[in-house]
Amino acid sequence: MSKRKKTTTKAPSGRKASKKRLGRVAAGTTKLAQLEALLRRPEGATLDQISTSIGWQAHSVRGAMSATLKKKQGLTISSDKREDGQRVYRIAA
Repeated sequence: MSKRKKTTTKAPSGRKASKKRLGRVAAGTTKLAQLEALLRRPEGATLDQISTSIGWQAHSVRGAMSATLKKKQGLTISSDKREDGQRVYRIAA
């Protein structure tokens, strides 16, 4: 068997194909925007509340808070432990 090279199509006149630039999505429609809205509430949100409303698993929620909201957007997220033992996360104003 011989191996064939896959051919790729180039943009006309030898230019490199540019990546599509995606426009902004309307506020509140992305899952990250929903996460941020939940954390901006005065009462904050527990991990269970966030997981059920967004549909993510707990480790995905914590990862999004750490990577996207804290590191990339520079937001300060505080967490307090309630009397029932659950953590309440909120964005510090």
